[in-house]
Amino acid sequence: MGLILASASPRRQELLKRITEDFSVHPVDADETLPAGMPVELAPSFLADVKAQAAAQQFPEDIVIGCDTIVVLEDEIMGKPRDREDAFRMLRRLSGETHKVMTGTALYCGKKSTVFTTETLVTFYELTDAEIEQYLDTGEPFDKAGAYGIQGYGCLLVRSIEGDYNNVVGLPVAALARALQQFQRAVAHPKIQLRK
Repeated sequence: MGLILASASPRRQELLKRITEDFSVHPVDADETLPAGMPVELAPSFLADVKAQAAAQQFPEDIVIGCDTIVVLEDEIMGKPRDREDAFRMLRRLSGETHKVMTGTALYCGKKSTVFTTETLVTFYELTDAEIEQYLDTGEPFDKAGAYGIQGYGCLLVRSIEGDYNNVVGLPVAALARALQQFQRAVAHPKIQLRK
């Protein structure tokens, strides 16, 4: 019995190590189609739940963590850009605006589960087309929701942040640490060594 991270994200893996080194990584291939008419604020928890459920079926004796991070501006969900043009469009929309970064986190063990969403507000500077093109040239935006990574060169775009920085990177570490402690007690799963 152990802890499973159902994500291929190296950023999430690094952040989870701040809570425990005692986990293994098993990404899942789950259907991430949102139900028609689902409110935007429910999307991250829904997607995290889908991923965690899929992994929990493979590892029913373990605690499974599923996550999904979205960037939201005026009810538009910005996922990973399709191409350079799409990334430019996203960054042009985010320029000078405040957007939400929402991460849904789901914990499963057998049939027991808990799901929560963490929200952070991020405000961008006004960006020139040249600044956006320069950032696109780094290659950084193309595998990230909202077409930027705050932990990389994307930090140069950010005027301010309100909330959990790590949530913007992709894992709300402090909230997850507390949720894991409670969940571990609830499912009587003493085998995982968490940092105190």
